[in-house]
Amino acid sequence: MQVRNWGALGWLGLAVAGCGGELPPVSPEGEGSRQVTAQACPAGVASRVKAINSALYEPTDVQGTLYFTTGAPGGGTLLWRSDGTEAGTVQVRVFPTGIYATGDSVAVGNTLYFQLSELGVPTEQLWISDGTSGGTRFLRSFPRDSLGGSLLSSFTALGSQLVFFHQPVGMAPELWRSDGTSAGTVGVAQLPGVIGLDQGQTLRVGNALLFFRSQGGSTTLWRTDGTSAGTRALEQVDAGAVSLKEVSAAGSPGLFVFQDGPNHEVWRTDGTAGGTFRMDAFGRPVQLLGTLGSFVYVASTEPTTNRLRIDRLSLGGGGKTLITTLPPNPAGLLPEVRQKTVSGGSLYFSVGLRDTGGVLQEVSLWTSNGTAAGTRQLSRTLPVDPYSDSPVFATGGGVVLFHSESNSVSTPWFTRGTVATTGQLSGVRVLGIPNAGREPFVRSGNRVFFSAIEENAVAQLWSAPVSFTCPPGLSETRE
Repeated sequence: MQVRNWGALGWLGLAVAGCGGELPPVSPEGEGSRQVTAQACPAGVASRVKAINSALYEPTDVQGTLYFTTGAPGGGTLLWRSDGTEAGTVQVRVFPTGIYATGDSVAVGNTLYFQLSELGVPTEQLWISDGTSGGTRFLRSFPRDSLGGSLLSSFTALGSQLVFFHQPVGMAPELWRSDGTSAGTVGVAQLPGVIGLDQGQTLRVGNALLFFRSQGGSTTLWRTDGTSAGTRALEQVDAGAVSLKEVSAAGSPGLFVFQDGPNHEVWRTDGTAGGTFRMDAFGRPVQLLGTLGSFVYVASTEPTTNRLRIDRLSLGGGGKTLITTLPPNPAGLLPEVRQKTVSGGSLYFSVGLRDTGGVLQEVSLWTSNGTAAGTRQLSRTLPVDPYSDSPVFATGGGVVLFHSESNSVSTPWFTRGTVATTGQLSGVRVLGIPNAGREPFVRSGNRVFFSAIEENAVAQLWSAPVSFTCPPGLSETRE
């Protein structure tokens, strides 16, 4: 059981105001002193599916069936599938010692596309699986660099085909497609000047993959449907070379941010030339928070105060509006948005505070419904260790999952947007992949899966329903 009080929860502005600082515009729920006791969910809401002896790698939903890979005892790799039951969680294929999973995986219809590499062999292998050993087949190998970095990227399902990029060593990026056969895995076009592939900075909008090229000193947005004829320039976004900073997540409106000199520009695209336009520009770095209704919300750090502020932009254009500024940070700590999602008409985002040496000192969870009064802090206990990217995951059932840390142990927590509806999902220890940037939660069917480990036990596959309610305890004292 965790006990939270607004004074202890990080309503930092109250203390700062007492020392002559500015009282922040965001406010806690209600007035006076409120004490909330957030209870852990009862046993069984989150449950163990099966012991698998390794953390999940690249968990992927394929039409309601979960696929993932793990390390095999003695080396090698195991491909699994799961229907959420112990009996239905089975090994699909065992790959020998020296074979390991790399890079992206994605579902195209009822087929899983995934990548493997062999230790000491400079190639990247593309495979598919239908969930059976016989239906798990090698498609093609691609040369890779000596450093072992993945050179296949931007796996995107367009209709019944996979579209992706290959970056040959010392050569221009290549666009490829695959219909699930070796003969049908073919190159579409060589595309010199494509930028952002190493950071996954491409966009899926409608039935097209959008990407950026820098050629002849200008930067242009391109689109492809996976064919040579359908691969073409869409719109020049700048007459010079720019630095691409961020693109929106799949399923969101097509949004991207790039830096042009001192300005950071926020753009929107619907996949057409006429629907691609600059929404606004900022004289400082900005990060996308998410879209609510007809507005997109962005975060930036005020240069004079180092406070994080939230602005709103109309998706139709028309200027920015300041929503709120978060409370002051402890002296010398700089804020950054780490992860974000949207659930139930509200934004959820984790905010990290780094010292001047770049070391992460604290991560907190915030939510906002797009108003100053509806912007509040929910937790200050998200992990700061390298095994967590401070995940914030919307289940699709009105619940947002995140990791909370206590005594160097991270456990899964949940929230529905208030302190009273924030609590521990399970006391089991969650597992992460250091520096991998992987989402530790994945929805498949009507459940959310994650890796965890019980005390003195091996790694396990766990799951929870996409929607659940765990009763909080709530007591209030008004002054």
